[in-house]
Amino acid sequence: MSRADETRMADAGVPETAHTGVPADRAANPPRPSPLWALALFRSELTTTLRRWRTLALLGVLALIPILIGVAVKIETSDGGSFGGGRGEEGVGPAFFPQITNNGIFLVFASLAATLPVFLPMVIGVIAGDAIAGEAGSGTLRYLLVAPAGRTRLLLAKFTTTMAFCLIATLVVALSSLVTGALLFPLGDVTLISGITVSFEEALLRALGVAALVALSLVGIATVGLFISTLTNSGIAAMATTVGLVVTAQILDTIPQLHAIHPYLFPHYWLSFADLLREPVYWDELVKNLGLQGLYVAVFGSAAWARFTAKDITA
Repeated sequence: MSRADETRMADAGVPETAHTGVPADRAANPPRPSPLWALALFRSELTTTLRRWRTLALLGVLALIPILIGVAVKIETSDGGSFGGGRGEEGVGPAFFPQITNNGIFLVFASLAATLPVFLPMVIGVIAGDAIAGEAGSGTLRYLLVAPAGRTRLLLAKFTTTMAFCLIATLVVALSSLVTGALLFPLGDVTLISGITVSFEEALLRALGVAALVALSLVGIATVGLFISTLTNSGIAAMATTVGLVVTAQILDTIPQLHAIHPYLFPHYWLSFADLLREPVYWDELVKNLGLQGLYVAVFGSAAWARFTAKDITA
């Protein structure tokens, strides 16, 4: 067991005998956790997640994607032409890419639109799938469940950590895009999809709102991944299954014959964040998206709790 795991268990209130073998008077009758215990456990779980080399590598890839997009657009438009030869981005959502050369802030919207269908949910799937199964596979799960760290509290800490990571991953893409856009392209007033021009400051606020909406759009697959993680002791199997579900849902959402189930697939309304760039804002699909993600959280969050609280922990 690594030193980092021992520190995390200490933060979680695991008796010393549970992981070091050193006698402790409090092991038989552990004290009740303080009101700040849950916050300490969440902080410990989030810190552990962010320190893993796999997490850092995934965040690094997410930060690199906007840079590659920005450089590609800069190179293609270096001769004064438009991106894509004036063809636009038909069938790929709002035409953010042709607008990047006019205003660097559009790189934020273009990068989020490019990463949301595949890269962001895959990264979230890896983190969520590994949340419980990874602990079981490494043999640390049963130690974390020693009193006063009950199953419900531990699952809640894992859930909040995964939700926080949804926001962190999205902000990494957005911040990398904003910095790259500012370095490679001009900044200024922004013309929205509706044709209305707003100040750069208001555009920044809308960009922050878009990032928040994208992060909330990922909570559905994150909760599904957490549920899958409670079904197995193999972190790799849980991660692969979650990522496989992302790909499968994306494919199903493109088959016209299955239009009846499209509104119930978690990625169906993902690109609705573009409606925040209209004046007035179109709230219809935005609300449907948030409602759908909330439904996935309620259903699969409850299923994860039911499974985890009844699970026979052998590792």
